[in-house]
Amino acid sequence: MAAKKVIETKNLNRVFKNGEIEVHALTNVNIMIVEGEFVAIMGASGSGKSTLLNILGCLDKPSSGDYYLDGVHVNKLNKNELADIRNQKIGFIFQSYNLLSRTSALENVELPLIYDRTGKFINPKDLAKKALEQVGLENRIHHKTNELSGGEQQRVAIARALVNNPSLILSDEATGNLDSKTSIDVADLFVKLNNEGKTILMITHEPEIAQFAKRMIYLRDGYVLTDELIKNRSTKESALKELELTT
Repeated sequence: MAAKKVIETKNLNRVFKNGEIEVHALTNVNIMIVEGEFVAIMGASGSGKSTLLNILGCLDKPSSGDYYLDGVHVNKLNKNELADIRNQKIGFIFQSYNLLSRTSALENVELPLIYDRTGKFINPKDLAKKALEQVGLENRIHHKTNELSGGEQQRVAIARALVNNPSLILSDEATGNLDSKTSIDVADLFVKLNNEGKTILMITHEPEIAQFAKRMIYLRDGYVLTDELIKNRSTKESALKELELTT
């Protein structure tokens, strides 16, 4: 049986108009990501990474071309339908964690379930607890976010992204604010979650973090320059060893 497509783009273009000037942020982007993949997207500043992330995250629409998320043709959705698909099918992880301060880890992770309109999550507290256990924070669930380290805060954000069992985890520079060792821990956590069957798309500007993924898509000037499997994937052990040698 063929693997289920989670992401499919067909000739995706995004053009921004600034008066008379047209900026082609994405040009004819064709990407397919199937269930269970772990893909890194790289590229220099201005390569189109953020624009692509915004479209794949249903935060923006392409100027032309088609986008399918988990079999749903996203182009045809209205504002409310886009909000629903974001909440139900995508778990977002941001560089700045986007957590509510002065609330506990548990309360932060519960949030997407409280806003869910499908009524399928009967006991948000239990599910939030389970998600925090998945990311190794079972001993910190009642701590307020301002009592947690940067790495722990990012783990809370990852638990929040996992809690409603989305089709896709979308990570935008998740290690950007973390030190090298904590970044390796977070990348290793992504590997663990991917091994458990999660489909992960990770945007990063750090080559050593991208090496944890199974496949790398490299963008330049809005085009897909390369799309290749990663041959020598990093492990936590190899990355820490490398870090020791360079520091």
